[in-house]
Amino acid sequence: MYVTTDDGVDLYYETAGEGECVAFVGDCGFGAWQWAGQYDGLAGPYQTLAWDLRGTGRSDTPRGPYDVDRLASDLEEILADNSVRRVHVVGAGLGGMIALKYAREYGRAGSLSLVGTAPRGSDVDIEALRALHPGENATAAQFREASVGAFSQAFRESGAFEQILQWRVGDDHAERLDAQIAAVESFDAGPLYELTTPTLVFHGVEDPVVDPEVGRELAEKLPHGQFEAVEGRHLAHVEHARAVTDRLADFLDDHRSS
Repeated sequence: MYVTTDDGVDLYYETAGEGECVAFVGDCGFGAWQWAGQYDGLAGPYQTLAWDLRGTGRSDTPRGPYDVDRLASDLEEILADNSVRRVHVVGAGLGGMIALKYAREYGRAGSLSLVGTAPRGSDVDIEALRALHPGENATAAQFREASVGAFSQAFRESGAFEQILQWRVGDDHAERLDAQIAAVESFDAGPLYELTTPTLVFHGVEDPVVDPEVGRELAEKLPHGQFEAVEGRHLAHVEHARAVTDRLADFLDDHRSS
């Protein structure tokens, strides 16, 4: 499905299941494949929704730079198009920043779940973030090399990684990666004590893009924040999809409306 935003950009999204909506918001340059475990695992008791950020995948790729305000507005337009009244927002990296902004600016968020997220762009190692992406028209070998910061060595030697490599080659077409990174660099969540939405913060213990202590501090400064360390690197929610999905399901069950 597509929705056209107020500035004329077509955004692609898809849904599965029924119930309260869980919206997945991805990191810079990664397609919606990154949520495969959570999207399928939660569909049924929840309606799951995944979308391609502007500049990525099947969505339009307008020139940048982008900012998190605009991307949060994109999420709001998708949710309005899908007639969502209450949403649980799950975001990774840039997607987590969008989730924080969304909770501050809009009234639909019942909970937030963040993965590898920083409250400020200055807390992100931009060089390490860029290293996750080999550039346009990259080969499978280049995607494999670029995945060092995303996954542990053991996972990169597994059969599951070969499937992810195929998804990356097919779906990770971030034509406006620089525009998305500009949104990361300019982001500041503002006073965290004002964000009272219940929030679960996942963080890979070997994340080279955002130091795990940044995630721990984020959870501690949020009035209703919880921290969950996950084995792995920047895409720990992909490498350990089942464990993350199980913990996420418990958290969502605690915060779904009666």
